[in-house]
Amino acid sequence: MSKGAESDHVHSHPTGVRGFLHGLFMPHSHDAADSIDDAMESSGQGIRAVKISLVVLGATAALQLLVVLVSGSVALLADTIHNFSDALTAVPLWIAFVLGRRAATRRYTYGYGRAEDLAGLFIVAMIALSAILAGYESIARLINPQPITNLGWVLAAGIIGFAGNELVAVYRIRVGRRIGSAALVADGIHARTDGFTSLAVVAGAIGVWLGFPLSDPIVGLVITAAIVILLWGTARDIGRRLLDAVDPELVASAEKALETRPGVERVDVVRLRWTGHRLSVSARVAIDSSMSVGSFQLLEREADDALRSALPSVGLVQLSPQLVARRTTREN
Repeated sequence: MSKGAESDHVHSHPTGVRGFLHGLFMPHSHDAADSIDDAMESSGQGIRAVKISLVVLGATAALQLLVVLVSGSVALLADTIHNFSDALTAVPLWIAFVLGRRAATRRYTYGYGRAEDLAGLFIVAMIALSAILAGYESIARLINPQPITNLGWVLAAGIIGFAGNELVAVYRIRVGRRIGSAALVADGIHARTDGFTSLAVVAGAIGVWLGFPLSDPIVGLVITAAIVILLWGTARDIGRRLLDAVDPELVASAEKALETRPGVERVDVVRLRWTGHRLSVSARVAIDSSMSVGSFQLLEREADDALRSALPSVGLVQLSPQLVARRTTREN
């Protein structure tokens, strides 16, 4: 690959406040150092992650719901609805990880990894539903204001919501990065955004405490807007995965790993696709026409090792040879 092509894939991270926000809401899910090669082990970690997050978020939302019943805070109600929906997204992910462990069949020759991407669509649907419910309740309270009581409990519930969501977000994102699961990373970002909307509930309660009762439904509308923004980003990421989009950096890494193998004259085609949290790689490489079958088999093993070292969560690797005449140099 030429220097120009390599420079096209140089990845720079924003710095300062922008870099901090980028790291919070757009964490990488393709860190090769974090990848796990065993499909059963990675699926098991995904199942464990959704089980733990389901329990934590369910408990968080239940505590918040109790405070909603005694306080009447619509901002807290919007946040509680979103937290319940976030907890429910663990269920289809759980099912998807279980299906992904099943062996390929003559009908599903690539296995059931796509179930994980379909679970991502359910996550998008739940985010959309929570946005509709939160927006409806906020507008209703703007039209017909209702008093809010027990503001101290509302503050406490908002802080509980932030803490519970951030714990789940850190855990989901870390496991998602480790196993290469876009759906799990997206769900982690979903939880992290929920945590910050819980802090917005705290801000609304403080506004009511200071004598501005409309701050509660206004904050509810702010939460709705935040959910819509999250919905767009999550739908884009899941849509890209369903269309077999990959990070161009991964393609560059695959090309570099293959080009450096002894016996490879050039790399003609590299194609990557995610199936759930497993990355399939197919490539056509030009090799010397005089290379023996044994030498090519050795090259295949070396290329397989190099790709698994350079890329995250590699599953299937297919290497197709294209025979070319040996290149010679003419001495003057």
